[in-house]
Amino acid sequence: MPVPVDGFVFDLDGTVYLGNTALPGSVDGIAELRRRGKKVLFVSNKPLEPRQAYAAKLTRLGIPTGPEDVITSGYVLGHHLAQHEPHARYYVIGEEALRAELRSHGLTIVDEFAAQDPKEVIQPDGIDAVIVAFDRTLDYRKLNTAYQALLCGARFYATNADKACPMPGGSIPDAGGTLAALEHMTGRKLELLAGKPSTLIVQVALERLGLPAARCMMVGDRLETDIFMGQQAGMVTSVVLTGASTRADAERLAPPPTFILDNVGAIPALVL
Repeated sequence: MPVPVDGFVFDLDGTVYLGNTALPGSVDGIAELRRRGKKVLFVSNKPLEPRQAYAAKLTRLGIPTGPEDVITSGYVLGHHLAQHEPHARYYVIGEEALRAELRSHGLTIVDEFAAQDPKEVIQPDGIDAVIVAFDRTLDYRKLNTAYQALLCGARFYATNADKACPMPGGSIPDAGGTLAALEHMTGRKLELLAGKPSTLIVQVALERLGLPAARCMMVGDRLETDIFMGQQAGMVTSVVLTGASTRADAERLAPPPTFILDNVGAIPALVL
């Protein structure tokens, strides 16, 4: 039976697209929802690009999107920290796009002030908080700097905790491994998570949609992030089988998603 839904929050990788290719059903399905006046928002845990880049990619793939309709874990973290800890000094295990995002919120990134000599280590007592993210430039120097800062009492934050990122041909390691390593080595536990399944990112999404959770649907391919977050928020949930989860995985989940779908194209028939 169709359910009343006015707003949709879509995951990106493995849900709407994979690599540089739109997944089956996503272009037509989202176009039909918009034609019917539904509000659509895109949310990604991946902080590798600014919101403008994700919007441009969606547009190239046939899903016209503006930056205001995209939320990333980096944006959410920057927005939150600018409100609550604007004067702290942050060390980032992450790529330049994330550092730029955080600087755009007026935050101080410690490695901006590091000496030019790559052998010189940033003094850990000059770091108030460590931020961990998906970082394809991760090296021992970054890991050690974060480790020393955490031992000195720096706070411990992350954009996302995904174990792997789906890519054409197979997944690649994401931020989860770095987080696990630092937690294991320091005995510290992560204090703040900005991305899915955090309440921070779903709150920003619902505020942007201007709708109560019960009138919104969370659509994603990951049970432990997308679907869990939607369920915790009180949203209708749909897992699509174009990414990380199988039908058997979804059916074993307790409680299960509201819908288990082959792809995004099946959604318009399920909503009023």
